[in-house]
Amino acid sequence: MLIRLFEQDQTPIYQQIFNQIKLQVSSGRLQPEEELPSIRALAERLMVNPNTVARAYRELETAGIVTKRRTTGSYISAGASPMDKQARLELLTEKVDGVLADARQLQVAIDDLVQLIHQREETLAKKETHS
Repeated sequence: MLIRLFEQDQTPIYQQIFNQIKLQVSSGRLQPEEELPSIRALAERLMVNPNTVARAYRELETAGIVTKRRTTGSYISAGASPMDKQARLELLTEKVDGVLADARQLQVAIDDLVQLIHQREETLAKKETHS
């Protein structure tokens, strides 16, 4: 399970964790019945307070994405299923709209924005291969 925290993002850390796990379930990268890392292990890996991870896990459980088993940990719920391509694109639409609005306010041309997206993809891909 790959989770990246973005310090410059205004989204609270627990929400970033929640969103990324939800997206990984939606895309099929995390499968039903797959075990999540323990709260302590994920907190250490992300270098955050365990309470932050615990809150994200509680939110995931409330949303029905994760099931907590008393003695064995947290698992992706059996009812959690991947979204089809159209649903995944719809999920990203709001984020893309926000980036486009920011680009307009900053007077960044669409071609420059697309170039930036390609550059960031390359950077993230390199980080993933080195992790």
